[in-house]
Amino acid sequence: MNKYVIALSCIFASMEGFGQTVIPLYTGKIPNSIKAEYKEERAVGSDGRIKFSKVSTPTLEIYLPPAQTNTGAAVLIIPGGGYSGIAYSHEGIDIAKEFNAFGVAAFVLKYRLPSDQIMSDKSIGPLQDAQQAIKTIRARSAEWKIDASRVGILGFSAGGHLASTAGTQFNKAVIDNKENTNLRPDFMVLVYPVISLSDSLMHKGSRDNLLGPNPTPENIRKFSSDLQVTPQTPPTLLVHAGDDKGVKVGNSISFYEALIRNGVPAEMHLYPTGGHGFGQVPGRTPDRWTDRVQHWLKAINIVK
Repeated sequence: MNKYVIALSCIFASMEGFGQTVIPLYTGKIPNSIKAEYKEERAVGSDGRIKFSKVSTPTLEIYLPPAQTNTGAAVLIIPGGGYSGIAYSHEGIDIAKEFNAFGVAAFVLKYRLPSDQIMSDKSIGPLQDAQQAIKTIRARSAEWKIDASRVGILGFSAGGHLASTAGTQFNKAVIDNKENTNLRPDFMVLVYPVISLSDSLMHKGSRDNLLGPNPTPENIRKFSSDLQVTPQTPPTLLVHAGDDKGVKVGNSISFYEALIRNGVPAEMHLYPTGGHGFGQVPGRTPDRWTDRVQHWLKAINIVK
């Protein structure tokens, strides 16, 4: 009987280690929100991938590694989707499990998609959610067995734009932060990211959805992350494919050059092929870019 109980305990401990919990990002009123008839949509493609659109109530999905392999590091994962949808599975859930496998806690952000229907200022809505997620992870770090000084951010495509915005504009809180929680990520991983909103490098869909079809020069500059890099910008790893037709590889190159100019530790991996949106789909790149991330996190002492 005792052996049976012990066996069950081990099974449940294992399930708990790789299990997930979804929590609302805000416990009270969602900031910058307008009440409207606006229903979230969830779609599952023929390949089984989950995509969300019309998101107005943001959430955080928690993936904690087993206690015996927990390194204490954590990453906030922001899937892409052109600021019109969220590629939740192959750029979110699947990546969270990869990070858990090498002992890093992972949090998948389902963020509000910019819309004048539900936001007073749609340009800052996604950034509010990214800042709130970082604040939440740090505030509950003891509960989740996380070192609050080793919390990073990872973003894909338009999610990479949001991640890079959070990583370059952390000094100005766009959420309530009376606790003065540190909103600066300790590291960034940007995978085929939208970086520049300039006419030459922009992803038009992302820019139009975030800033509207006729953005001001001031907003274009403000939300072009390569123009917002300072020496305080977190160490960054960039991953992109040279044949990306969705988001020009020049976005990553421009950001890398800005990091180097400002003395920020940076690493970049450019695959000759892979296209856009490869996530962790087998065969799209010659190796697993998450292995490179793991080595890099060790090199910068995030993973001890």
